[in-house]
Amino acid sequence: MNGGCSTGEEDSRGPSNQFCCLIDEGERCIKLAGNASYSKRIQKIVAQRRLRLHIDDNARHIYICDYHKTMIQCARTKRRRKDSEEDSNGTDSEVPEVDLYQLQVNTLRRYKKHFKLQTRPGLNKMQLADFLTKHFKTIPVVEKEATTFFIYTVKSNSNKLDQRNGLSADAV
Repeated sequence: MNGGCSTGEEDSRGPSNQFCCLIDEGERCIKLAGNASYSKRIQKIVAQRRLRLHIDDNARHIYICDYHKTMIQCARTKRRRKDSEEDSNGTDSEVPEVDLYQLQVNTLRRYKKHFKLQTRPGLNKMQLADFLTKHFKTIPVVEKEATTFFIYTVKSNSNKLDQRNGLSADAV
């Protein structure tokens, strides 16, 4: 409230002392509620993806925690084709899925800049992550070389950032 007038912020976010309104596989979530609400559209996504989530009848609000928000967003972005490919023993099932949707927008933008990718202006986070995921899947990786280099980097306790900043493994 601002001099008796509402700024609107109080209404657009859930109070910080409320807990998530969802029941996850029979257990009431005890995480703090964020600003995402469990709307009818979200309920439809949960039902379509057969997630074991439902709203607690005793909850006096419809705000959900960031964990469940992310879970629902990830379920929404997965395509039905992947389910059918797994059922038919597709060859892509052994390739691990990298979830770029979990990254922050700034990180996605740095990825885009690093690879000099051209996109249309004004993409939101989901559109940008979707575009970058398609690009990421096209990058060829020799798994054995990548694993060997990773182990070497960990054992030598150095990385390219240390070298770029003038530090060495001995100085650390």
